[in-house]
Amino acid sequence: MIAAEVSTGDTIQPMIVVIDGPAAAGKGTIAQRLAAHYRLPYLDTGLLYRAVAKEVTERGLDVDDPETAGRIAASLDTGRLADPELRGHHAGELASRVAVHRPVRDALLEFQRHFAVRPGGAVLDGRDIGTAVCPDADVKIFVTASAEVRARRRTEELRAKGRDVDYNRILAEIRARDARDSSRAAAPLKPAVDAHLLDTTDKDIEAAFRAAVEIIERAKPRRERRGVQET
Repeated sequence: MIAAEVSTGDTIQPMIVVIDGPAAAGKGTIAQRLAAHYRLPYLDTGLLYRAVAKEVTERGLDVDDPETAGRIAASLDTGRLADPELRGHHAGELASRVAVHRPVRDALLEFQRHFAVRPGGAVLDGRDIGTAVCPDADVKIFVTASAEVRARRRTEELRAKGRDVDYNRILAEIRARDARDSSRAAAPLKPAVDAHLLDTTDKDIEAAFRAAVEIIERAKPRRERRGVQET
């Protein structure tokens, strides 16, 4: 795969960074910070599934029907990814329902892989990037946190936006989504065998970002040695 330019003498080494993990663990914020830090393009792959779910519901169709959702995914206009409504809590819940469908995941796989292998490199976050989308990525990080902490973060986020939400309901939704994402037959949520685990339960975003940078910097020597061997 072609990715970020990291110089080793006369050799330019590629780098693809993928961030996976459950909802509200902090992976999106960490991924965006890493992309800015390393000057890489960034893709929130969850927006693809949110856009599919939103279009399905806008057309009055069934988000739980694999073939219907798959057809929408196959013709998805990626210009819809800029829709601010896709960032909402409801869109995330619907996305988790369409993401279980194999036809949807197959339809979106090509776009994600194409984004990852661009000459400038990339940072991608999602739930199956290290295991299914980019299994050969140079650095894989699996970001997690306890369900209770994630529910608290999500509750505070929604209340800051003026939403009247109940912590216990959010916690129940997060646990249900974890179960749905982890048990689905198509690319279930799980760490890649070579992923670096980053637990943010006791970390604020600054500490989590620094830990992610340290993981990437530690990975550089191994990648540089590999590049020398391959030339």
